[in-house]
Amino acid sequence: MPYFTYRGKEIFYQEAGQGEPCLFLHGNTASSRMFTFLLPLYTRHFRVILLDFLGNGKSQRVDAFPEELWIDQGRQAAELCRRLDCGKVNLVGTSGGAYAAINAALEAPELFGRVVADSFDGSALPQGFGDGILRERQAAKGDEQARGFYEWCQGEDWETVVDLDTQALVNYERKGVRLFHRPIETIQVPLLITVSRADRMLANDMEGECRRLCGLNPNIHYKLYETGEHPLILSRAEELAGDVRAFLVPDGVT
Repeated sequence: MPYFTYRGKEIFYQEAGQGEPCLFLHGNTASSRMFTFLLPLYTRHFRVILLDFLGNGKSQRVDAFPEELWIDQGRQAAELCRRLDCGKVNLVGTSGGAYAAINAALEAPELFGRVVADSFDGSALPQGFGDGILRERQAAKGDEQARGFYEWCQGEDWETVVDLDTQALVNYERKGVRLFHRPIETIQVPLLITVSRADRMLANDMEGECRRLCGLNPNIHYKLYETGEHPLILSRAEELAGDVRAFLVPDGVT
């Protein structure tokens, strides 16, 4: 299995398909396994690259996640792209991976072509975010389906991974940890934000947030879906895949 070294730790990645390179970034407490059933929608059109963020999936474990978790995960993605040396890479990040994708493009725009931020909850966390995460994770641990997803993505030590991730997210609010390397509106590559009005896990007014960001930077675009659970990339898989392909390859690979 292929790995690359990031700050002395081994990070797992894999590739499938042919075409323009496209790196998919998973959300918090997930791993690249979450994209398993989506691959046929993308591998006919793209060289799909998947990674497990440090401490997740098949990547090396850590004692604690970095305080600036999504900034660091963006750097992990950028480092993989440097190692692969395959020209400009498109990014598709979902949920927490959306924050990592945006951070990667903010910090190293020379590495990336276009970015999709799916099921993204805005440039600032809502008040009460930390307490909400604690309640959500406690409930998930008592839910058989959620526990099964965690174990499928992380393996037997899933509970440790979830607890470490929970602490990192709670600290964003409690310690005032920054979400981004620099303001989103300074992004230099095209960015598409995709969100659902029906996503109960998004706490911010994302329609207003998307309009605000689009007004600040012509590189930023968005699409609102009337229906679809979190994350959209799974719940509205075929429709979103079509929109992603159209955005990433505007000249028309479908």
